[in-house]
Amino acid sequence: MNPVVPSETSQGSEKTKPHALGKPAATPFESRILGTGSYLPPKLLTNTDLEKLVETNDAWIVERTGIRQRHIAADGEYTSDVGLVAAKLALEASGLTANDVDMIIFCTVSGDQPTPSTACVLQKKLGARNVMSFDLNAACTGFVYGLTIADQFIRSGIYEHILVVGAEVLHPFVNYKDRETCILFGDGAGAVILGRSNALPRTESTPPSKTDSKIYSAHLRADGSLGELFTLRAGGSAMPLSAEALERGDHYLSMKGREIFKHAVRTMSDVCQQALDANGMSMDDIDWLIPHQANLRIIDAVGKHFGIPAEKVIVNVHDTGNTSAATVPIALDQGVRDGRIRRGQNVLLTAFGSGLTSGSLLLKY
Repeated sequence: MNPVVPSETSQGSEKTKPHALGKPAATPFESRILGTGSYLPPKLLTNTDLEKLVETNDAWIVERTGIRQRHIAADGEYTSDVGLVAAKLALEASGLTANDVDMIIFCTVSGDQPTPSTACVLQKKLGARNVMSFDLNAACTGFVYGLTIADQFIRSGIYEHILVVGAEVLHPFVNYKDRETCILFGDGAGAVILGRSNALPRTESTPPSKTDSKIYSAHLRADGSLGELFTLRAGGSAMPLSAEALERGDHYLSMKGREIFKHAVRTMSDVCQQALDANGMSMDDIDWLIPHQANLRIIDAVGKHFGIPAEKVIVNVHDTGNTSAATVPIALDQGVRDGRIRRGQNVLLTAFGSGLTSGSLLLKY
C-alpha cells in the first residue's frame, strides 16, 4: 500500500517536513523490553450507566466508538497509584526490583498535581533509589515518546534499566454532560521495564534469533498548529483555575471529534509507513500492530489503509475506552500476558494525541 499523502501544508513548508527517518545510529548497546505490566481499576462505567447521565444510548456509542465500558479509579486512587500497580507488575515480570531502576519516565496528562511530578511521587511509593524521575506530557502519544527517550538513554550506556509508565486518571477532567467527550475516556495504567539487549538470558530451547529483541526505530512528530482541536484550557499560566473558568467548564477536556478523526488516521498511517520504510519492511513483516485505543473506527481505518488482517491488530478499546498515554502499554501488556505477543515477533506501536502529537515505534519483542 502507498503511504498516506501528506497534506499540502506539510509539503510546502520546510518547517513542517518530517524529520529524517528515525533509524538510530549503531551503538554498543541496544534496548529490549524486559517486563510489562498494566492495571485497570475494578470500578466500571458502562454505556448503560452513561444513559442515566447524558442523552445517549449503548447502540449510539458502540456504533461511533466501539466502546462498551470504561474503568474508573476509586475515590482517593490517584494517577500515581494506578501507575504504581502497573510498575510493580512490570518489575515482577522482568525479575528486577525497584532498586534496579536507574530512571523513571511517567507519561501522563493527569498527574497527581502540577508539582512535584508524579514520577517523583511514584519513585517514593515504589521505594526506588534517588534516580532521575520526570513527567512527560505528549498526551495520548506520551508512552511512545517516553519509550523512545528511554531507548536513547539505554543506547548511550548511561543507564541499564528504565521504568516507563503511561498512566491516567482522566475522569475528573471529563464533563459528563457533554456526550461527545464523556463516552470516550477511562482510567488505567501500563508500564514497561526497558533494559540492555543482553539482559534476557538465552536457553537451549530458544534460538538466539528469538531472544535478540530490540527497538528498530522510532518516528515522532508534533503539529502545534492543530493544537486547538483537543484542549484542557484551565489550570496553567495561560488560564489559572478560577471561579469563572470553572463556571465555563474550561477545566474539562474539549475536542473537535471529526477533525481529530481525520488527522488521527492520516498521521498514524504516515508514521507507521515511516517505520516500515526506515527498516526496509512491509506490513507483512509485522506480527502485531498496537495502535492508540481512541476509537474503533480510527483503528479500523488505519488497518484498512495497510491491508493488515484484523487478527494482527491488538484492540481493547471496547473494554477500556481511551486511557490516553496508558492505551498502548495496557494493550501491549495484555498481548504479552495472554500469549499473543511472543519473543522474536515484530511489534509496531503507534499513537496520536493532543498537540497534535503522533508517533510510531517498531520493535522486536
